[in-house]
Amino acid sequence: MWRPMSNGMSSAKTFVVAVVGATGAVGREMVRTLERRRFPVSRLVALASKRSAGQTIPWHNTELTIEELGPTSFAGVDIALFSAGGSVSRDYGPIAANAGAVVIDNSSAWRMDPACPLVVPEVNMAAADVRPKGIVANPNCSTIQMVVALKPLHDAARIKHIIVSTYQATSGKGHAAVEDLLAQSRAVLGGMPVEPDVFPGQIAFNVLSDWKAGEGDYSEEEWKMVHETRKIMGDASIGVSPTTVRVPVVNGHAESIHVQFHRPMTASEAKSLLRGAEGVVLMDDTYAPGVHPQPAHATGTDAVYVGRVRDDLAVPGALNLFVVADNLRKGAALNAVQIAERLFTSSVERRT
Repeated sequence: MWRPMSNGMSSAKTFVVAVVGATGAVGREMVRTLERRRFPVSRLVALASKRSAGQTIPWHNTELTIEELGPTSFAGVDIALFSAGGSVSRDYGPIAANAGAVVIDNSSAWRMDPACPLVVPEVNMAAADVRPKGIVANPNCSTIQMVVALKPLHDAARIKHIIVSTYQATSGKGHAAVEDLLAQSRAVLGGMPVEPDVFPGQIAFNVLSDWKAGEGDYSEEEWKMVHETRKIMGDASIGVSPTTVRVPVVNGHAESIHVQFHRPMTASEAKSLLRGAEGVVLMDDTYAPGVHPQPAHATGTDAVYVGRVRDDLAVPGALNLFVVADNLRKGAALNAVQIAERLFTSSVERRT
């Protein structure tokens, strides 16, 4: 099992990093994030399916050849970043961990496993220190940005109930979904019939709930927000009432959040807590048309943007806020790389 050794920064230490699903939207963003943040990589192993093997992706000033994922792919690998879907993670996550890698998995495969910490670095990084299976789970994109925004408020007044409605971008469903949005948009603008490819219906100039069904007429995505929020916050009593919707936006998830606390909180107090909070950019301008967090502005950035912080008009001591983030960055790739940074570049790991 891997254990962190708290003996300080080791600037000379470098690591062999594998990215599983390196040709997908999130996998490519993981590679870009490792490069952009100058993670100390001695060798990058880009892995994907047999269909993608032999393709190349940019890596620093060269091109890296994609290798086919297989049982021996993780020899000598220190960190394995997974973003290739739940079935791949279930099959190969334990193989990578048994080979000695710390696995950071972006799928839903391990999120609710009690032996796998579910981590957002700004919220519960300490949970990653105990990983019996050698696997750290990356939460759902919509959950990540919400808990980053709510953590400072929860610490101050303890959250009782969250009502959240999401406006989720098509890139959260993958590159093919973005292409489907663009193709459908061209069809509508050209007066042609819409023929959905990836989505179960029209997404162009429409809103759509496209996730698999869960229990009680809620979608799987909605249930993820319930269970993951409670696990990350470490409080099973938090009520979460979610409605998740896909919108015809290429990138950047938005969320409208109503939150109630165990003691009253004002918008003024919330703003003071959010101002300067880790990972948060507070937009506290007075309301005006177009002055609020927007996906178009968040795309290509790392922060979680919080705005429209208001005292609720019907529930005393409750708040409403609007939260936006780049779902491919903070909602996926960046969060995974940040976990690796805090596990590996602030301590030296050893096998025991």
